[in-house]
Amino acid sequence: MYEAVHAHPEGDATAARHAATAARYGYEGVVVRTRDALDPIGESGDLSQERAADRSREAAALREEYGVDVVDAVEIDVADATSASGAVGNYRPERTVVCLGGGDDDLNRFAVEEPRIDVLARPMDGSGDFNHVLAKAARDNGVHVEFDLGPLLRATGGKRVRALADLRKLREIVTYYDAPHVVSANPRSHLELRAPREVVAAAETVGFDAEWVREGLRAWGEIAARNRERRSEDFIEPGVRRGRYEEDG
Repeated sequence: MYEAVHAHPEGDATAARHAATAARYGYEGVVVRTRDALDPIGESGDLSQERAADRSREAAALREEYGVDVVDAVEIDVADATSASGAVGNYRPERTVVCLGGGDDDLNRFAVEEPRIDVLARPMDGSGDFNHVLAKAARDNGVHVEFDLGPLLRATGGKRVRALADLRKLREIVTYYDAPHVVSANPRSHLELRAPREVVAAAETVGFDAEWVREGLRAWGEIAARNRERRSEDFIEPGVRRGRYEEDG
């Protein structure tokens, strides 16, 4: 299972600290969704091939050191769908996993209708809503809908109650229309990371099916594996790969 984290400079802990903690808690990998977290010298905004290679080497070094997969991702945070379109075009060739922060009706709609996006993050934040039309579009385009369990683990009072109501509504729609999903506690620090069994147990207490939560945690790794294959030089299209084949004698 995987967790998708916000690392420094956006979060409060480095990608390395997240990786070390995730390994200790029994995760197979972490998806680093902060744009600049894996830039070795901390520069931002450069989407060159050299920069992408630097990030890949940094992720590989963390995998080697801590024994967990480290996935180079990005979470796009923009004000409107027009800006989102340009950002997706920039980041899709460079990142293994591309997420779009939702919470606005137009952004939610754009995300689920855009196959280049892997994950619609936090669709119920802000004034955002999620309905059957969006669920069917997410299913048809293979866009995973994120279930943010952070408020369940860290919020209190009315904020926690409202977040749980939103999560239950979202689950009902997503499961009914068989849209793909991911689960995350959205940690911004290694101190907010929780072991997979803790995440599952907390979700169970508010009525979520344990295996459904595990599927959502595993889905991050499945997205990464699929996209890595597609970026391989041997990949041509789903089910077709470049290679040598034996001829019948």
